[in-house]
Amino acid sequence: MPYTHRLPRHTLALIALGAALCAPAQATSPIEPTASAALQGQQAVGQGLLRVWGFEVYGASLWAAPGFDAQRFAAQRFGLELHYRRAFSGRDIAQRSIDEMRGIGALTPEQATRWQQAMGALFPDVAPGDRILGLHVPGSGARFYLNGRLLGEIADEGFSARFFGIWLSPATSQPRLREALIAQVRR
Repeated sequence: MPYTHRLPRHTLALIALGAALCAPAQATSPIEPTASAALQGQQAVGQGLLRVWGFEVYGASLWAAPGFDAQRFAAQRFGLELHYRRAFSGRDIAQRSIDEMRGIGALTPEQATRWQQAMGALFPDVAPGDRILGLHVPGSGARFYLNGRLLGEIADEGFSARFFGIWLSPATSQPRLREALIAQVRR
């Protein structure tokens, strides 16, 4: 009778984890170099204007495929474009985004730090007339475009869902803007 050795469960779990980490990553969708390529198959389904204390901050447009379900936004590919009416530093945009994300739900200190650093490194300063398109890609994360050209990607699904929740979550701080963005889609 051959000798068989049983490994403890925790050892098997570590072996499985090591194999998963060494396995090739799942293919994500290719990163489109332009906003128009990223929005192929999408259509404008809603738009609104953010005003704060009477000042226009940005116009927002939601781009999605037919049948977009606003209640399940995180499970679908879509784009959200902001057309800035005022100048902001990329650092301020990143900080405001973290504040808004916290308003939707608690973030761990590690998430807040990691996400703010990622946005701070990626988001440029904007001037009136600049457009930033954020593209939510389920299974991959968020891609960003400035005036039609690729800025980069934050490859974190949790970040992407929370970031786009700033506008699309029922817990948003701007419910009128959310309603304007999703008014024409089936809910």
